[in-house]
Amino acid sequence: MENSNSLKEIVKNKYSEIATSSDGNGCCGPVSGCCGDSVNVEFTMIGDDYRNIEGYVPEADLGLGCGVPTEFAGIKQGDIVVDLGSGAGNDVFIARRLVGDEGKVFGIDMTETMIEKANLNKSKLGYSNVEFKLGDIENIPLDDNTADVVISNCVLNLVPDKRKAFSEIYRILKQGAHFCVSDVVVQGELPQEFKKSAELYAGCVSGALNQEDYLNIISETGFKNIEIKKSRRIDLPEELLKKFLDEKAILDYKNSLKGIFSITVIAFKQ
Repeated sequence: MENSNSLKEIVKNKYSEIATSSDGNGCCGPVSGCCGDSVNVEFTMIGDDYRNIEGYVPEADLGLGCGVPTEFAGIKQGDIVVDLGSGAGNDVFIARRLVGDEGKVFGIDMTETMIEKANLNKSKLGYSNVEFKLGDIENIPLDDNTADVVISNCVLNLVPDKRKAFSEIYRILKQGAHFCVSDVVVQGELPQEFKKSAELYAGCVSGALNQEDYLNIISETGFKNIEIKKSRRIDLPEELLKKFLDEKAILDYKNSLKGIFSITVIAFKQ
């Protein structure tokens, strides 16, 4: 579809647009978002409801998640937590409640406008142990053996080199530490028309790996005790399918693809 740098620019531009929009609609959340904006249909992923979670900051929730990684992350008081693709700070602030005053939470994002929005939210909360850093997940701007827990929410599917991303996660985790990420994967085969779509890449679909390949990359990176904690099917609306596929292709799609799923997976560095 595009080279790595082009893909990053596509994602960066779309998420900059989301960060500066007044309504904060996202692409993977339970609202019409970047995929909806691009293809002019209502595109609804599986974004779990954060409203009843302690530490939730509505201004930081742009509807960009496909799970709640903190639910299974086992974050403890005093932990150092890193959130990859932290956006406006939604999962960072949830993690901050869990680590307390003694811990530290880093949010990493490659989009300048997201970092600005996150820092604005942080200033309102007055947290001194939260830090947002501009950076690329394929080259995380943190030292080796920094984190007790790494989290991420519907972001790694947007990274062109997922093997490099998981290698970086491994590098920054302490020995015996773990990650817990929510992400989008597929079972079966996506149509070529989807894979070629820049809009669907930014919308968390065409960059998604086959689930088995995704888990294999995690294992090959060196992680152990890999476990899917939660899996939820994502059904693409018929309007979206018709945007990219003719009737025969839609039938082939339904026959060849078992499903698109939001999974939350945990694994340990040993």
